[in-house]
Amino acid sequence: MQFQIENTRRAKPLKVVIYGPEGIGKTTFASQFPNPIFIDTDNEGTSFIDAKKLPDPTDWSMLMQEVQFAAVNRPGKTLVLDTADWAETLAKQYLMNKNHWKAIDSANYGAKYVALADEIQKLLQALNQVVTAGMNVVITAHAQLKKQELPDEIGAFDRWELKLERRNSAMIKEWADLLLFADYKTTVVTDSNNHAKAQGGERVMYTTHKPTWDAKNRLGLADQLPFKYEAIKAPLEKAMGISQEHGNGEVPEAVLIKMIDSQLQLQDLANILYQGDFVANGTPMSQVPKKVWNYINEHWQDAVNFYNTKIKK
Repeated sequence: MQFQIENTRRAKPLKVVIYGPEGIGKTTFASQFPNPIFIDTDNEGTSFIDAKKLPDPTDWSMLMQEVQFAAVNRPGKTLVLDTADWAETLAKQYLMNKNHWKAIDSANYGAKYVALADEIQKLLQALNQVVTAGMNVVITAHAQLKKQELPDEIGAFDRWELKLERRNSAMIKEWADLLLFADYKTTVVTDSNNHAKAQGGERVMYTTHKPTWDAKNRLGLADQLPFKYEAIKAPLEKAMGISQEHGNGEVPEAVLIKMIDSQLQLQDLANILYQGDFVANGTPMSQVPKKVWNYINEHWQDAVNFYNTKIKK
C-alpha cells in the first residue's frame, strides 16, 4: 500500500484567549487583530474603541445565535468575544430561568455547575465552527487573584486565574491555541534611606506558564513581551495564514456553508467522504476532486442522512 507524506505545519485561523486585570487594555488589544467583529457582552465595553460589532446580546440564546451567524456569514477575519466572564453570566441567567433556580450556587450545587459547563462547551463548539469557516476567534476575560497551595510546598501564594468558574476556566484554556496573560510590571527599588518604592507599571504580556499564572503559545514567542499587538503581529499572522477568499482554503464555500448550517465538523465531512467511498480513506480535503465536491453539494441532504444513519449511529 502506498501512502502520501504530508507536512504537519499548516497555516490556519487561531483560537486566542487574552486575560488580565480590569482596564489593562484587553479590548483595545483584540481590536487590532485582522478585521475584527465584536460580540460585546461586557456592558458596552467596546464603546471607547473604533471597531465593528454585532448587536449586544441580551441573553444566552442571542449570544449563541450571533456566533452561529458569524460561522455562516463570516462578516470579518476575526470574531472577538468580549468577555468570557460576562458570557458565563448570561449562561447562568439562562439556566436559572430555564430551570426556575433562584441561584446557580444554591442547593444541588454539583448538578447546576455541570449544566453550566455543558453550556460553555456548546459555546466553544460553536466557536470551533467559526474557526472552521476561516475566521480567527479571540476571547477576552478578566483575571482574578486566588490563593494557591501546592502539596509539596510550604505556604500559599497568590495566583492569577480567569474570572470564571473553575471547570469553565479549564475548558477555555485547553481550547485555546494561544493563551496570553496581560499585567502591569512593577519594579521595586530601594532609595538612599533604604525605603522600598514601587516604580513603573509597564503593561506586558506573558506567553508561557508560571506558578503565578497560566499562559501558553505554539509560536515560539518570548516569555514576556510588551502588551502591544505589534509585538506578536508577524508570527501570529504567519500562523493564521488568512486568505482573502471565503472558506478554509480546502473545502468549497458552498459545501462549507451547508456543513456549518447542519452543525457538522470537518471530521464529520471527512467521514462522509471516506465511508461513502467518494475518495480513499485519508485523502486530504485539498485533493478531493472537484466533481466529488459538486456531487456532495448537489446531494447534501443525502449526505447528511448518510451521516446520521450510518456514521453517527
